[in-house]
Amino acid sequence: MRTIALTPGEPAGIGPDLCVALAHAPPPGARIVVVGDPEVLAARARALGRPITVREWLPGHASAYPAAGTLDVAVARTAAPVAPGMLEPANARHVLETISVAVRGCEAGMFDALVTAPVHKGVINDAGLPFTGHTEMLAELTGTPQVVMMLVGGGLRVALATTHLPLAAVPAAITAPSLTRTLQILDAALRRDFGIARPRILVSGLNPHAGEGGHLGREEIDVISPVIATLRAAGIDLHGPLPADTLFNPERLQGCDAVLAMFHDQGLPVLKYASFGAGVNVTLGLPLIRTSVDHGTALDLAGSGRASDGSLREAVALAIELAGHRGA
Repeated sequence: MRTIALTPGEPAGIGPDLCVALAHAPPPGARIVVVGDPEVLAARARALGRPITVREWLPGHASAYPAAGTLDVAVARTAAPVAPGMLEPANARHVLETISVAVRGCEAGMFDALVTAPVHKGVINDAGLPFTGHTEMLAELTGTPQVVMMLVGGGLRVALATTHLPLAAVPAAITAPSLTRTLQILDAALRRDFGIARPRILVSGLNPHAGEGGHLGREEIDVISPVIATLRAAGIDLHGPLPADTLFNPERLQGCDAVLAMFHDQGLPVLKYASFGAGVNVTLGLPLIRTSVDHGTALDLAGSGRASDGSLREAVALAIELAGHRGA
């Protein structure tokens, strides 16, 4: 039985709604421990007309597997009252605290994996707490020099060479050392966590038509192709750089285990079109397993009963699967 830490994310968003949904239909094969405020979760359950029993979870204290309608909670209190759909900067530090507590629990062996519900970056920064995203925070908390963001869904695995950067900053961020390490992390994670003996990875170009022989940019010639050649010689099965506009056709994807796109909006629109509402975000390269939903806080749906829990359930299922591979 795996124990999975779940952070509810922004308390005014749909994260608590999703936790309530999991409580009423617990995923098989794991105990879910929500790191959050039990009063917020119980209040949201009442607002949804789906009351729950909240049990405080304490490390090392064995308890029966929760029945449907029961939620195990590692307590982290909000600083201010929570109203669905209404952002409160005073609770921003609480959101970051839940992530820190869950990470420490994973590092201490209390949790087998971490699943995160969506946070609201804007309100965290408005509270004076510099925050780029979950991926970057998890890297900092674990002392990991480089991580890789990958989304899984619709039969695809799409990793990113760069993540949350302005488009103008992307070319300078694609350096030979960074791209080399990204591909090494991706290959190692596919082997260790996904159980793929020899992953086949397609690598996109940065420019239209993969640079068209240098006429539309030289990044493919100067950086991407040499890195691919070096790593292929070291035994990593890489193919590219390929034009992004034709990379995702079914014939080219046949037998492919993952795609590396050069920037956020080059690869993710395709994957989200194929799997929105059921996609999973995975952070590769961490000493712990982390998966997440592929959507935002959906403030307009919070407390309405209309939020879909499909992506969260997929994230939990994938976390259980990856924990099994890593623990084997």
